[in-house]
Amino acid sequence: MKTTSEPKWRRLEPDARREQIFTCAARLFGERPYADVSTSDIAAAAGVARGLINHYFGTKRELYLAVIRRTVTMPSLEPVGLSSGPLAERAQVAVTWFLDIVAKQGKMWLVATSEGIGRDPEVEQIMIDAERRSADRVLDAVEIPDDHPSRTELNALVRAYAGMVKAAGREWLLREELSREQVQTLLQKSFITLIGEVFPAVARPV
Repeated sequence: MKTTSEPKWRRLEPDARREQIFTCAARLFGERPYADVSTSDIAAAAGVARGLINHYFGTKRELYLAVIRRTVTMPSLEPVGLSSGPLAERAQVAVTWFLDIVAKQGKMWLVATSEGIGRDPEVEQIMIDAERRSADRVLDAVEIPDDHPSRTELNALVRAYAGMVKAAGREWLLREELSREQVQTLLQKSFITLIGEVFPAVARPV
């Protein structure tokens, strides 16, 4: 398979070069099985010497784990601004923002969220940590304080919601039996119900 490479003459700052290598690796890991991607393939795609991959990331395994970790960990929602406005409007903004991220990650998101990937103990731990961290970011965004007496239960509810998010994403990106608009409606209305009805019904008084 021919690998599209970046122009080798491009001079980039270290952070930009590291991100370029990361992006090329994520694309290749999304397109092929892990065993079929070599550091030489990644270097060729990024237009760099193979030694730079070791310099920035260590081994191929370490680079792969870094790609998985970023793919399955939801970024902070702080820039999205979910702390004010009607709940329906906040839900629309949050779900649109998230689906944009998923669409950009594409095949790598499907690989990282597949059920079989968790059979690798190290990857499974990354998944567990990422799910809790991502759920905490949702709770922070809707202003559930760290010392809320039901913070643990609410985190679990968000993780349960995230399970549906993954399933819906696969119906959209992999099976193509749901459109993005249909997934948006499902996740948006479910988010409204989760925050507006389920949280108050489950949470203990502050």
